[in-house]
Amino acid sequence: MRIIVYGSLRRKQGNSHWMTNAQWLGDHELEGYALYNLGHYPAVIPGEGKVYCEVYRINSSIMAELDELKSNTKDYRRELISTPYGSAWIYLYIRSLDGVPRIEGGDWVKRNEAVSE
Repeated sequence: MRIIVYGSLRRKQGNSHWMTNAQWLGDHELEGYALYNLGHYPAVIPGEGKVYCEVYRINSSIMAELDELKSNTKDYRRELISTPYGSAWIYLYIRSLDGVPRIEGGDWVKRNEAVSE
C-alpha cells in the first residue's frame, strides 16, 4: 500500500521518523487541494491550489501506527486518491479552518519563507 504525506511526515521534518521503514517512491504536486498551517503540523483539504507531497510504499504495520497517530487528534480522515505511483492514502483535515492561515505556496517545508510578489 502507499501513502502520500505533505507535512511533518516528510523527509527531514519533525515526524519523519515514522517513515523510517517506508520506501520513498517520489515527490508529487497534488492538484486540487489547499494546505493550512495549524502550528506544529499542517492540514490539507480539497480546494483550489496544489500541495507538495511525498509518496511512500508502506506496510500494514506503518499504516496502523500512522492511523493511531492521526486518530489521537480526531481531526483527520483517511481517503484513497490517485498519484503517479498508484493509489495512495492521504489524511484530510475534517475540522473548521476558519481563521487558520493558508500556506499559499502549498509546501509545508517552505512555510516560513516570505512570499514574494
